Amino acid sequence: MSEQNNLGAIICPNCKKLISATTEKCMHCGMKNPNLWGMTGVLRKLFGGQMSFVPIVSAVCIGLYVISLLLAAPSLFSGSILGILSVNSKSLALLGATGSYAVDGRFWWTLITAVYLHGSLLHIVFNVLWIRQLGVAVEELFGISRSFLIFTISGVTGFVVSNYMGVPFTIGASGSIFGLLGALIYYGRKRGGAFGTAIFRQMGQWAIVMFIFGFLFPGINNYAHAGGFVGGYLAAAALGFIESKRETHVHLIAAFVAVCLTLLAFLLALINGPSFLRYLMG
Repeated sequence: MSEQNNLGAIICPNCKKLISATTEKCMHCGMKNPNLWGMTGVLRKLFGGQMSFVPIVSAVCIGLYVISLLLAAPSLFSGSILGILSVNSKSLALLGATGSYAVDGRFWWTLITAVYLHGSLLHIVFNVLWIRQLGVAVEELFGISRSFLIFTISGVTGFVVSNYMGVPFTIGASGSIFGLLGALIYYGRKRGGAFGTAIFRQMGQWAIVMFIFGFLFPGINNYAHAGGFVGGYLAAAALGFIESKRETHVHLIAAFVAVCLTLLAFLLALINGPSFLRYLMG
């Protein structure tokens, strides 16, 4: 009997009340097609709090860094501490680095793939640490699906800005990290109160330090940082946070689409990597 009830009932994504799995409209809140054509269970497992995007994104970044090292002999030390175990630029191009040349050649998918690529040991270590530091906080305040959307949108926005400004070759999750920071600053400013004010001040201080850090060291893409920050702030404002708006089926579907686009981007990078490399070298 309990098995039949589990198969025949679901939790409405909007009002969180028990409804029939076959209903076309929630009897409690009026949401249409709450079962999402049978996809509710799948999407809830992916983005409904049963898993976190932070360790997955971190693992992908680390895995791709290792792959990029294996594709070509790395530089053990290229002049400074920031260059320890530097990755060959050809390896990064094959895996989907972006830049003004990539956009000029209509390699649009590099706006996504470049987020997960890193050029040295310290680059990957610092970015993964920041993803783990900020990502967990954003997940708690915005939910998993909105957090991944903010991460993706801000990363793409950061590279759009830097590519438009003429940065020829760029990689890294820094734009997405600044987007997470922007989302937390939006949350603190919007929520207010003692907790919101504390978040706003803490994240604001970190933002200032990180922007200053970007200008003190060579080779850092400050355009991507600024673009990612603005993208994350605006994405957070558009999507809302948990205390003001629950995650809906629209957020779940949008996050699922973002995951599919990311997978498609890497597939296109795999297929078109050699031609992209020839384009850059030509």
